[in-house]
Amino acid sequence: MNLNSRLFDCLQYQLDKFPKADMLTGKENGEWQPFSTQQVKDAVDNLSAGLLALGVSGNDMTVERQDKIALISKNRPEWLILDMACQQVGALLCPIYPTTNINELEFIFNDAGIKMAFISGDDILAKVDNIKSRVPSLENIYSFDELPGAVFWKNISELPSPEHFEKLESVKNTILPDHCATIIYTSGTTGFPKGVMLSHRNIVTNVIYSCESFPFEEKTEWKSLSFLPLNHIFERMVSYIYIRSGISVYYAENLDTIADNLKEVKPNLFCTVPRLLEKVYEKIMAKGSELTGVKKKLFDWAIDLGNEYDNQKSRGLAYELKLAIANKLIFSKWREALGGNIEFIITGGAACQVRLIRLFTAARIPIYEGYGPTENSPVISVNCQYQGGTKFGTVGPVLKGQDVKLEADGEICVKGPSVMMGYYKRPELTAETIIDGWLHTGDIGVFEDGKYLKITDRKKELFKTSGGKYVAPQPIENKMKESPFVEQMMVVGAEEKFVGALIVPSIPNLKEWMRLKNIPFVTKEDAVNNPEVMQLYKELVDSFNKFFNHVEQIKRFELLPNEWTIESGELTPTLKLKRKVIMEKYKDVYERIYKHY
Repeated sequence: MNLNSRLFDCLQYQLDKFPKADMLTGKENGEWQPFSTQQVKDAVDNLSAGLLALGVSGNDMTVERQDKIALISKNRPEWLILDMACQQVGALLCPIYPTTNINELEFIFNDAGIKMAFISGDDILAKVDNIKSRVPSLENIYSFDELPGAVFWKNISELPSPEHFEKLESVKNTILPDHCATIIYTSGTTGFPKGVMLSHRNIVTNVIYSCESFPFEEKTEWKSLSFLPLNHIFERMVSYIYIRSGISVYYAENLDTIADNLKEVKPNLFCTVPRLLEKVYEKIMAKGSELTGVKKKLFDWAIDLGNEYDNQKSRGLAYELKLAIANKLIFSKWREALGGNIEFIITGGAACQVRLIRLFTAARIPIYEGYGPTENSPVISVNCQYQGGTKFGTVGPVLKGQDVKLEADGEICVKGPSVMMGYYKRPELTAETIIDGWLHTGDIGVFEDGKYLKITDRKKELFKTSGGKYVAPQPIENKMKESPFVEQMMVVGAEEKFVGALIVPSIPNLKEWMRLKNIPFVTKEDAVNNPEVMQLYKELVDSFNKFFNHVEQIKRFELLPNEWTIESGELTPTLKLKRKVIMEKYKDVYERIYKHY
């Protein structure tokens, strides 16, 4: 597999080089069902030929005329099988998050001109059924599960004749690296979704340069656990890294079963987002707080040691010895909970708390943080495994093959073969985003030690107070979330006299604190209005304010009883805050913060 490959070539690459018995494995009826490399290859070719039999085509291979196929499903082997089958016939896969609301779904189907939809589960079928009468381009709905009201996807593989397989070979030969491979609609934090057009070359170069930079070596005995949505380019691109490196992919059943699936699969690595790592950390700390006597002292001692860990300089032999003891007595249990074989974890999508990376790395569970938007296929930079390739608190050195420059205001711009073709049917927006070949990411950053990229904020999220001072909300939010009592928060104050915050408490930790203080917990609403709870959070906010300049310090805040979620509309599918939505939803709460000023 070289820089001039098409994405689907990685399948033949694995088949020729190291065919596997468990290339892709999903769980069906409580049993792990592996697909060998040969089985995947056969399934992809059969489905491709079946799609040709149904008249699916790349036509003249211009993006406008390539047939568009929607995929709305949780991660499973069939996901990548359909992905590669579409690529082989020149059709464009448009993956959509299962959590996408009806209005956005209808917009995407019509904007892309979806010809066929592939789904899994009754709930998603119901959504697509709801909009199909308003999507004139939609011809049929296929399901990965046998469901009434949809055609079973395997039926397509029974359609082709020998001529269709012959045609498949000739069609594959006409597909070039610069042809579009997929359109990914990014929901963003404002407005309607934008369709990001990515070519084979865009994604293939990101795969190959990630393998060389990180590096990913061929590890044919390794297993990965996949649970980040494949709709997101990060997990999808990493899946092609796994295929190219000979790493088996096992799909978690869902987010609630990850803990069990880790113990069953015993993976060597997985990719995640910081929110899930935070939840793992919170569980560990909650269990630690239940310990008593010597066990509690040992736990606290190990945590303190881990918090002192520095991967860039040695803390001396005595420290190393103590850390080895802590690893044997305490941290070994953490590794067992992750299956016992974890070599490393890769995280991206949002800023990860430095103390989490430090502590897990000290516990011999290295976490490598990377960065990049969908528009760059996606990786721009990543902390790497080699000596000097990692610095905590940064997103690592720039990936091979990418040029990065910082504008005068600190905006990160990237140029290279992974930069998208543009936004589908949005030439004006494309022209605003890619200027002279440079993709303007909208993220603000700095280089530390001239080598490690550090993200400091989102350009659009910076706001001015009425005094004309700029405030960057993310660093404040990330710092405050280090407190076990803060589940989520959003810093506010655009055009106001001072900075305020909406804070969602960590209810389990708050409940425990109230129990210890003999304060009855009745409902979440009562708890956040309790004067003693308000005093706890006032002291908490004051203790964190010292980390920030006077203008950035939080003067007033409100506590909210309910967590923000994707389903309730306050978070994007990658768990970023939809600030505009939150401001609209909690307008009255916001007004309370500033009412008397």
